[in-house]
Amino acid sequence: MAFSKEALDFLMENKLRDSKEWFREHRKDYDRLVLDPMRQLVLELQPGVWKLDDSLIAEPKVGRSISRIYRDTRFTKDKSTFRDVCWCVFLREKKLYQGPPAFYFEFSPRFVRWGCGYYRASPRDMDTLRGLILRQDPDFYKADKAVGKNGYFLLEGDRYKRSKFPQAQGREKLWLDQKNVAVAHTCSPEEAEILFSPQLAQKLEKDFKKLQPVYDFFRKVQTLSFEQTQQEDTPLPKAPRQQFDW
Repeated sequence: MAFSKEALDFLMENKLRDSKEWFREHRKDYDRLVLDPMRQLVLELQPGVWKLDDSLIAEPKVGRSISRIYRDTRFTKDKSTFRDVCWCVFLREKKLYQGPPAFYFEFSPRFVRWGCGYYRASPRDMDTLRGLILRQDPDFYKADKAVGKNGYFLLEGDRYKRSKFPQAQGREKLWLDQKNVAVAHTCSPEEAEILFSPQLAQKLEKDFKKLQPVYDFFRKVQTLSFEQTQQEDTPLPKAPRQQFDW
């Protein structure tokens, strides 16, 4: 079951109207156009995702692997009710792991994007990541090689305006200056047609597999950061809140 251009139209209209009453009247359209195809996509991705990490949650349910249509307005000035974006995310259980890395896919009338994110990395996690880079950890270079230099995958996330590592050079400097980090591919308008293709799951599975070294590096960072916290017998620092509610 592929997505359709009607799904984009629905997300845009629902966002512009921002009406709970209108959404309730058109709930069946949301289920048919957005939610059902996303459930099917999660099911198709399950086997490949579990090959990457059999602890990843891959459940075709809202609140598990599928995003909610309602926005969380508690921590933002924007009090609009609805999103114009829908995503699926594959991560370990949040109750057991603080801000776990994840594979994800998301689409809206504005973009189509997928990749591997570590958006809720705590300050300690990012310090651990930088420490591994500065020590020339081999798993970092595997991750960076997976990102590549052809521009298909790009580093995303907030960056420091003033570099904390002005002496660093090349690819290392790009990673060192990230406040939080993800690796993603964002479709051009021409590529965005993949959203409507029955081959979407195959494309995502292929690209997720390419990014496994990135995910493995993020997992290494998280494990080392947690172990250090335990040794110091200090509370685990809370991850900064991002726009994502994975």
